[in-house]
Amino acid sequence: MKNLGMNELRREFLDFFGKEKNHTVLKSFSLVPKNDNSLLLINAGMAPLKRYFTGEEKMKNNRATSSQRCIRTGDIERVGITERHGTYFEMLGNFSFGDYFKKEAISWAYEFLTQRLDIDKDLIWVTVYQDDDEAYNIWKNEIGINPERILRFGKEDNFWELEVGPCGPCSEIFVDRGVKRAVDENDNKPGNDNSDRFMEVWNLVFTQFNKDEAGNYIPLAHPNIDTGMGLERIAMVLQDKDNIFEVDVTADIITEIEKLSKKKYKANKKDDISIRVIADHAKAMTFMASDGILPSNEKRGYVLRRLIRRAARHGKLLGIEGNFLSLVVKKVIEAYKDEYSELLSNQETIYQVISEEEEKFQKTIDQGLDILNSFLDQMKANKQTVLSGKEAFKLYDTYGFPLDLTKEILAEEGFSVDEKVFNDSMEEQRNLARNARKADSGWSLDNINTDDFDKTQFIGYDFLQTKANILAIYSDEKIVSSISEGNKGIIITDRTTFYAESGGQVADTGYFYNDRVKGYIYDVQKKNDVFFHYVEIISGELEKSEITLEVNRQRRLDITRNHSATHLLDQALRDVLGDHVHQAGSLVDPHKLRFDFTHSKALSKEEIKKIEDLVNQKIREELSVKKEIMAYKDSEKIGAIGLFEDKYKDQVRVVSIGDYSKELCGGCHVDNSSEILMFKIIQESSAASGVRRIEAITGKEVYKYLNEKIDTINKIAQNLGTNSNSIEARINSLQEEISKQKEEIKRLKSSSNKDIFASVKESIQTLNDINLLVYKFDNEDMDTLRDFENRIKNIYDKIVIVFANVKDGKLIFTVSVSDSLTNKYNAGKIVREVAQIAGGNGGGRKNFAQAGASDISKVDLALEKAIEIIKE
Repeated sequence: MKNLGMNELRREFLDFFGKEKNHTVLKSFSLVPKNDNSLLLINAGMAPLKRYFTGEEKMKNNRATSSQRCIRTGDIERVGITERHGTYFEMLGNFSFGDYFKKEAISWAYEFLTQRLDIDKDLIWVTVYQDDDEAYNIWKNEIGINPERILRFGKEDNFWELEVGPCGPCSEIFVDRGVKRAVDENDNKPGNDNSDRFMEVWNLVFTQFNKDEAGNYIPLAHPNIDTGMGLERIAMVLQDKDNIFEVDVTADIITEIEKLSKKKYKANKKDDISIRVIADHAKAMTFMASDGILPSNEKRGYVLRRLIRRAARHGKLLGIEGNFLSLVVKKVIEAYKDEYSELLSNQETIYQVISEEEEKFQKTIDQGLDILNSFLDQMKANKQTVLSGKEAFKLYDTYGFPLDLTKEILAEEGFSVDEKVFNDSMEEQRNLARNARKADSGWSLDNINTDDFDKTQFIGYDFLQTKANILAIYSDEKIVSSISEGNKGIIITDRTTFYAESGGQVADTGYFYNDRVKGYIYDVQKKNDVFFHYVEIISGELEKSEITLEVNRQRRLDITRNHSATHLLDQALRDVLGDHVHQAGSLVDPHKLRFDFTHSKALSKEEIKKIEDLVNQKIREELSVKKEIMAYKDSEKIGAIGLFEDKYKDQVRVVSIGDYSKELCGGCHVDNSSEILMFKIIQESSAASGVRRIEAITGKEVYKYLNEKIDTINKIAQNLGTNSNSIEARINSLQEEISKQKEEIKRLKSSSNKDIFASVKESIQTLNDINLLVYKFDNEDMDTLRDFENRIKNIYDKIVIVFANVKDGKLIFTVSVSDSLTNKYNAGKIVREVAQIAGGNGGGRKNFAQAGASDISKVDLALEKAIEIIKE
């Protein structure tokens, strides 16, 4: 058989099906599923093609082939411990959407294995579903496989199905890797999951039925073919390796880990586990970061965070100091760049995302490990095997130590954790937070039973005023018969024009009235589609009656402008920054819009301008805004964007702004993009790790903003003694003057520093065969001190320098140590002890460290302490 590398093998497969068998070669889809809320990450070759298999979408060519990047995390804790498990892999596949069927799928698979890869025909075994005579006969009569090597298995092994939907039998292809890999003398055919002798390399799924809810299997008019062959697995067979970690690409990554750790793979079983973990997780994290996934505490972001932190911890177990993952990731990029060129264009983002997360973890892991180790020592002493859930929660809550990592470390010692108590503690914390929010808001709807009411009829999309009947009145969370003038309460009506706060859009405000009462509605909330109007009585007395509800029209218009602009902004961000951008939160009120989105770094001025220009362009294009109710599946077909975290009803509302933006949204919107008038970004900032925030304004707020800027410009011009058209020229003139003055100051200071430097040099003393300089400065800038340190270290080979500087009422200590002395003198430890004398703290590297302190009166005592430390 051919000994092919993974990259050659991938190309051989795609060429075979693409060029010889007329398949459309598909580029690997992103690991982030598109319009599929059922999946966290793409985990199979067919996963991104579901809509083609169901007939919802069509390809020009009903044959396709791909090498799809996949991630499976079901056995993440087993990765490394065994040589079989991995999170990242590629799935080679060929697919037919109602075109060819079993005969072609079987014969082409056999042709590829035996003629393209030169695998001996006598080494091939196959399995078929026990009732699939068609597949059996093709293998036996048309391919010519010896019947002894065709095995029939039941549903559990050879039938692919979900609870309902397309399904069918499958045929698995195995390669006999020889008696040398047999478990025992009875290991002579496929079926032993513990054996490495018969390696399953290809699974051919024949989707020929549709299973209904009654369990009936109805033949499909146009059956499909879905095949999958693990790239790493077939490479392992061809390269005659023992496991997937030894194939060429992964072996190169392991070589890099060996260099960093100074440990040899296959020399120590414990080290091998850590090396495998890092090698596998490095691949997964690289492609996840490249596809725009950012570390977080939820969903796929948590998967990435867990992979990075697990790999970082195993690096520590190998004795690797500091951050190292970016170096391993660099090897991953080098290994895969030819097939996945996006790794090169995204490498800056990949490095940043992984390095920042690793850095965060490094700051907490040491403290967390120390505490967990102390818990372990106590457990061993007390002969306990289960860690208290409260102690595990303390690790999580106080030190950011994930439960998954706690469980894994405990398992390595044969221990476990009381997860029930941990979850109870987590829920207790959530309740405290919930109660705090209730206390802040003053009103809680938790005690109001909505089962007593029909759903409120909301007609606010089309009307701002309506007659409504009051169904209930609440005061102090109790039902009352009336509310008098000057008091507040909540009313429930049978219908309303008032939008209740949801989806990031604030509630409407306005008035209600009849001939006996008038009141102000200052907030609206909803629970189970029952609307609660928060009211204040302006005049009269409120009783159950018919009232008129009237929304503040101008305020609603301002809100709709901002909400529609948010949709345009969402799409513009994807267009300018990339498809990795996803909404992470929003706020729409009458004055501004705020939009949080996933992105790893601050936007440049050029990017902000492009986004702003694009939104304004769409406003000027006068795009019609459609609001439609449709089936959720239909919204997926037209590509409407929804939040991954949201669970949608069968019927959803889709807001389309021309053909530019389509989103699932229950909010209030303009009828034409031109009604937004104008859009202006006023701030871009960080909202959280991996999440950026844009604040923007529209309509009259932009006009107000521009007028304020013009007033500011006029005042600046006045202060500069010029007019608004000449500000830039006046500033340039002043900068020239300042530059000349700075040069003169620098010249005078340089002359002065020569005298100071000479004085500092005279203070150098010899102690313990080294040179020691301890010196106090007053009102000196830090750049000068660093200059003095560097100059002195260039003159003296072995020296420890301790400086104290009192400036603007602040005390700063610096310690600098020659590199040749860092094995004996640690600048970070020295500066910490010195600063503590004066009520401060700090640290740094072995050769340089800095600390601040508050008690200036103790600066001399602190410097004396420095001399004592060096003596010791």
